[in-house]
Amino acid sequence: MHTCFVVCMFVGLLLRLAEGDVVSDFYDDPACIKFFYWGKVPEWHSDTPGAARICQRFLNTYHFATLYDTHHRIAMYSAYLFEPSNGGGREKRWFLEPQLVNQNWGGEMKETVWLEQVHPGVYQGERQALDEDYTHSGLDRGHLNPNGHHAVPGRNATFSLTNVVPQNPKLNQNAWASHESNLAKMFKVQCDKAYVLVGAIPSAENWIIKNNIKRVNIPEYIWNAYCCIDRNGHPVGSGAAIALNTEQNLVVEYTLGELVEFLRKHSNSPVGELFHHQCQ
Repeated sequence: MHTCFVVCMFVGLLLRLAEGDVVSDFYDDPACIKFFYWGKVPEWHSDTPGAARICQRFLNTYHFATLYDTHHRIAMYSAYLFEPSNGGGREKRWFLEPQLVNQNWGGEMKETVWLEQVHPGVYQGERQALDEDYTHSGLDRGHLNPNGHHAVPGRNATFSLTNVVPQNPKLNQNAWASHESNLAKMFKVQCDKAYVLVGAIPSAENWIIKNNIKRVNIPEYIWNAYCCIDRNGHPVGSGAAIALNTEQNLVVEYTLGELVEFLRKHSNSPVGELFHHQCQ
């Protein structure tokens, strides 16, 4: 009886993984909810119509979680656990989420070419941005969850187009990149674990337009927040930052409380706590 129970549980796990990774609720999957401190999922934009909750899977392993806005075709935020980088993993490929095309397709992120070969004639960009949307746009494919905050293969997994937003090149390659690098150095020294959220605030009417169609919203702001804990699981530090997505090329550091107030002013969505007990 015990053996049957174990086997059934194992088969159930395999079936759940096979069902894919666009989930109705992050709380439904322990392997995905682990990217949120104490399993606390932010309220921010959880009520957005068409929001997709993606447990980002690469090489059959979850690497981070993303709340994706299928209307604006940008990530609202990505949640992850920091890992010291071990080099490598700088992808030339950009991946799509198959289940944003068809819920019955596999949940492993795939290249456009692979999907076209397996599912010829099916348009892939109805509910997500395509690589071609960014081509000649003058904007970077700006990672929310940065590849430099992971070891391989997590680094590779960050190259999903569901983890990026159109970002001003000057900001992405200078002030924001420096901010990400400084965070990585701090996390290595001060944190046993660092839980991180990186998000974007959509603009009212600024889009990448292709063939007279609004394809991808260009966010007004980029923001991030972190909760640093010690080896006993106790919070030891937190912080946040925002940047206007322009050539102003400036990152302003905030407290978590200040970021919550900022998000409230720039969104009609409830914000609530970004981390369990606001990392206190």
